[in-house]
Formats: sequence, structure tokens, C-alpha cells
Amino acid sequence: MSATGLRVKRRHRPELPLVPLIDVLVLLVFFAFVTMRFANTQTLNLTLPKVDTAGSNQFNVEGVTIAIEKDGTILFGGKPATEAQLVDLLQQVKQVSRDIPVLISADEDTPLKTLAFVMDACRKTGLNKFSLQSR
Repeated sequence: MSATGLRVKRRHRPELPLVPLIDVLVLLVFFAFVTMRFANTQTLNLTLPKVDTAGSNQFNVEGVTIAIEKDGTILFGGKPATEAQLVDLLQQVKQVSRDIPVLISADEDTPLKTLAFVMDACRKTGLNKFSLQSR
């Protein structure tokens, strides 16, 4: 056999074309961003009512209790109070301490307007540690 009869087969290394793959990947990411919907999230500055399954609704520390009856009557410490009196009473509580917890106990049929007023009065006087009591 002659030297020319032996051929050495050279294998070609398999090549992976990266540039087209990168192009496709960039297009997929771009398409994902263009079609993505961004949710409009609105946050409310509320302390949500606690429920029985979340733990006890009672305070361990002495606090202030404000009750709102079905007809919208406000009771501060068990005694009826008008809206103006409530603000004055909350100012007096704030003078003692800003960290006194306020428990707002409202009936499920309580007008939302009255509940919103009580919560706003707590915020305006600086008593931000308030919560709503549930059954």
C-alpha cells in the first residue's frame, strides 16, 4: 500500500452557533417585557381587623376602648361621647402616652363613615396603635 492510499479522516468539531441563539433569547426577553402587565397595587393605610384564628383580640396592656354601636353612637370607655368630645378625649390620652393601644369595637352594621371618623381621629391625635376588634 502506498502512503497516498491511507487517508487520515479528520473529524470536524461540531460547532454551536451562539450568536443566533443569543438573538433569539434577547427577542424572547423583549417580548416578555412588552407583553407583561404591571399590576396597579394600591395600599391602604389601615390596621385590619383581627380575627379569632389570628390570635387574641384582647390587649395585655391597659388601653383605651372605643365602641361604636349600630346607630353610630360612639362610646369612649363605656360612656357616650360626641365626635368633638372624642377628639378631646384622645388628645388627653396622647398627653399621657402615644403608645397607649386603642381598641375600636364596632358592630358589623356600623356606618362606615363613623368608623372612618374614629380611625382618622386616632391618627390625627397621634395614637397610631389602634386595631379593630372582631367577633
